Amino acid sequence: MIVIAKKELRQFFSSLSGYITIILFLVVNGLYLFVLKDSNVFDFGYATLEQFFNLAPWVFIFLIPALSMRSFSEEFRSGTFEILKTRPVNQWEIVLGKYLAILVVILIALLPTLLYVYTIHSLSAIGGIDEGGITGSYLGLVFLAAVFAAISIWCSSLTSNAIIAFLISAFACIILYFGFNSISKLPVFTGNADYYIEMLGIDFHYRSISRGVVDTRDIVYFFSIIFLFLFATQRGLTKK
Repeated sequence: MIVIAKKELRQFFSSLSGYITIILFLVVNGLYLFVLKDSNVFDFGYATLEQFFNLAPWVFIFLIPALSMRSFSEEFRSGTFEILKTRPVNQWEIVLGKYLAILVVILIALLPTLLYVYTIHSLSAIGGIDEGGITGSYLGLVFLAAVFAAISIWCSSLTSNAIIAFLISAFACIILYFGFNSISKLPVFTGNADYYIEMLGIDFHYRSISRGVVDTRDIVYFFSIIFLFLFATQRGLTKK
């Protein structure tokens, strides 16, 4: 598994595209948080990173599928997946190795955003920020990224076309993140099953854990979704 992860990381950082992807992630968030009118913290007037944590899921919906789209589709297209299967690793190790590499890249991209915390803390008039809420929000972002990565890995295993894999991944992430919340607001479910339908969506659990309270139900939900899509990826590779 570690060997596969190292190979993926070498490929990602062997070209400028890997670095450009991370830089774009930081630039988009930086502009939104400190430059753009009405969204920057100076106009908002409060020492909070709420805008960043509201924007980050949208960025992840497109960033993570872009990072993951070549994971298996490129292997299928170039024929190297057949060579990969001849190595002394089983399919779970292949899946987990590629998945781990994506998580490492995402964590590398998130690490510089800790400067936002320091900056907001420095700008605070009373010298303090909601550390519990920020910690919970970062934890939520990590879980959100892990879920999107699992979904994107699975989508990449469905096709040999990386662009199609990206489009399917982004669509699946949008549906699973916003879809259940939208369905729960339909009049037919209002005051009846709306709460339980909303609980099925990723957005519900991300917002829950972002409040700074770590609920076991949220942790179980995230791990269940991750396992479900990684298991589906492994089973799909077995059929191939």
